[in-house]
Amino acid sequence: MNILRTIPYTLNIGGQLLSLEWPLVMGILNATTESFYEASQMHTADAVAERALTMLHEGASIIDVGGCSTKPGLAPVSEEEEMRRLGMALAAIRTVAPEAILSVDTFRASIAERCVREFGVQMINDVSGGEADERMFATVADLQVPYVLTCNKGRWTELMYDLAERINRLHLMGVNDVIVDPGFGFGKTLDDNYRLMVHLEELHLLECPLLVGVSRKSMIYKHLDITPTEALNGTTALHTVALMKGAHILRVHDVKAAREAILITEKLKDSSVKSHNS
Repeated sequence: MNILRTIPYTLNIGGQLLSLEWPLVMGILNATTESFYEASQMHTADAVAERALTMLHEGASIIDVGGCSTKPGLAPVSEEEEMRRLGMALAAIRTVAPEAILSVDTFRASIAERCVREFGVQMINDVSGGEADERMFATVADLQVPYVLTCNKGRWTELMYDLAERINRLHLMGVNDVIVDPGFGFGKTLDDNYRLMVHLEELHLLECPLLVGVSRKSMIYKHLDITPTEALNGTTALHTVALMKGAHILRVHDVKAAREAILITEKLKDSSVKSHNS
C-alpha cells in the first residue's frame, strides 16, 4: 500500500509553533446566509459560539471563519457587510474560546488586516490566491501570519507553475509560512478535480504544507447525483485518499468525521511502517 508520511512542517502561530507532523482539522464556520451548505451558516453570536465550541471539542485545531460566500456565480457582499459578519463571529468565538487558533476566509486585504489586529486572528485563507486584491501579499507579509494560498487554475501544468511562482513571490516579500491549497472546485471541471486528487502527492515538490478542501463540494454531490447534505460519505472517502497522499490540513464542515479519518489513516501509516520493519 502506497501511503505517504506527512512532512513534519510547523507554523508560527503568534510566536508558538504549531506542529503539522500529524494532520490537523480546520473547521469551517460561515457567518453568512449564502454558503452552498446551509447547515454551515451561523447567523447569531450564540450560534457561532456554540458551533465553535462543538468543533473544538470534536478535535478541530483551527477554525476558519468566513463572512463572504465564494459560491460560484454569487456576487460578493460589500466590504462593510463582510466585516460586520466577521466582527460578530470573531468576537463571539474570542469570548468563549480566547485561545482558539482562528483563520479568516477573505480575499480582501483590508478585512484581513482588521481581523488580525482587532481580533487576534492567526491565519489568512485567501481563495483568490492574491488575485482579487493586489495588496494582499504585502499585507500578509506585514502582518506576519501564515497564509493559505489557493490556486484557481484547472490544468495541472498551469496549477503547478502558478503555485510555484506565487510561493516564490511570497517568500521574497517575507511571508515565511505559506500553506498550499490546490483549490478543489475553483476554476476546475469535475474531471480536473479528480485528476488533481490523483496527482496530489506531487504538490509536496513545492515544499509547503498542503491543505485540502473538498468537504461536501460539487465534485462529490454532482458526481453522485445527490445534495451537499448527503455528501458526507463521499467527503470522507476523498479525505482518506488525501491523507494517504500526505495532506497536512483538512478544511471541513464535519470535524468529528474528519478527525476519525485521520485516526484511521495514521493507524494505517504506523502499521505500514511496522510491517516494513518486521
